Amino acid sequence: MRFEAIITILTDAAAIDAVYGGAAGLLAGDVRGKLFIDMSTVQPATETALAGKVRAKGAAFVECPVGGTVGPARQGQLIGLVGAASEDADRAHPLLKQLCRRIEHCGPVGAGATMKLAINLPLMVSWQAFGEAFALCRDLGVDPQRLVSLFTDLSATTNAFKARAPMIAAMMGGGDPGGATFTVESGAKDLRTMLAEGKDRGLELPLVERAAACFDEANRSGWGGRDGSAIAVYWSSRKR
Repeated sequence: MRFEAIITILTDAAAIDAVYGGAAGLLAGDVRGKLFIDMSTVQPATETALAGKVRAKGAAFVECPVGGTVGPARQGQLIGLVGAASEDADRAHPLLKQLCRRIEHCGPVGAGATMKLAINLPLMVSWQAFGEAFALCRDLGVDPQRLVSLFTDLSATTNAFKARAPMIAAMMGGGDPGGATFTVESGAKDLRTMLAEGKDRGLELPLVERAAACFDEANRSGWGGRDGSAIAVYWSSRKR
């Protein structure tokens, strides 16, 4: 490899195995002295296993899943959640600061993955909560723009809801919401990953379990390719 650093961001553990392993994988050649940075949202055990394989080849490894979607990525405004040895984190920092407005070194490899699942949890659950709230008042006949405007003005709202308010109002009114930045299908995958991690840690995550079932239902109903915020619209318009 001619490059000093390689950054990957992949769907799941199977994708990581496919890209890094095998005769044509990233670790197939001489990678001694290289730096690998993986930004995938996966369970911590997946990252620690990958780190072991990378180090066995004489390379350094940093995990850095990120908070933020397409817009912040293009602007270098992501939040990086680093899991790495201190010296490896320091080496990766000049690269990561070009992508991230905030870089948190959460601990050793695996800590970043844990933190990413934690910060995604309230976001995913909140989309379902908004959907249920809208379902309660759908018989009132309130104009979607007015309803969404009201919810953006409440203390219970979220920054993500405010950012996607025009998209949500457009979907509720039957208009074109534009492209998805983080899909329902991806949200369902992340929720299942949270559940798997909770099970491994002996934790009950009842809100995550129910939200995962709701995301899976929307996915099966053809909503998988829509933006994750569409869960709020799907549930509020769901047949009784």
